Amino acid sequence: MTRKQIKEQAARYTKFVEWSDQDRCFIGRCPELMLGGVHGDDEAKVYAELCGAVEEMIELMAKDKHPLPEPLAKKEFSGKFVLRIEPALHRRLAAKALAGGDSLNSYCVKMLCKA
Repeated sequence: MTRKQIKEQAARYTKFVEWSDQDRCFIGRCPELMLGGVHGDDEAKVYAELCGAVEEMIELMAKDKHPLPEPLAKKEFSGKFVLRIEPALHRRLAAKALAGGDSLNSYCVKMLCKA
C-alpha cells in the first residue's frame, strides 16, 4: 500500500479528541481501529498524533494482510433506537460506545442513568 493510499484510507475513519477531566489532558481516539488512544496537553498536536497513529495501524494491518474494519462513516444508521435522534448523533453515540467497549444500547443506558 502506498503512502497516498494509506492516507486516503485513514481519512475514512472516525477520529475524535476530547478533554478528559479524569486524565487532565486531551485524549484522541479512533474507535474503529484502536482500543486505546493518544493523549497530550495540546488539542491540535493530539489530533495530528492520532492521525499518524491511524496511518501506522492501517500500514501494519495491510503489511500483515489483516482486513480493515468497515469505517463508521460507511455504515448506514437509521437514526432511531427506540428514541428518534439525528443520524449524526446516532453515529457519534455509536463511536463513543465502541470506544468504551459497549453496545450502543448499553452506552445509552449508562449515559441516561447519569442524567
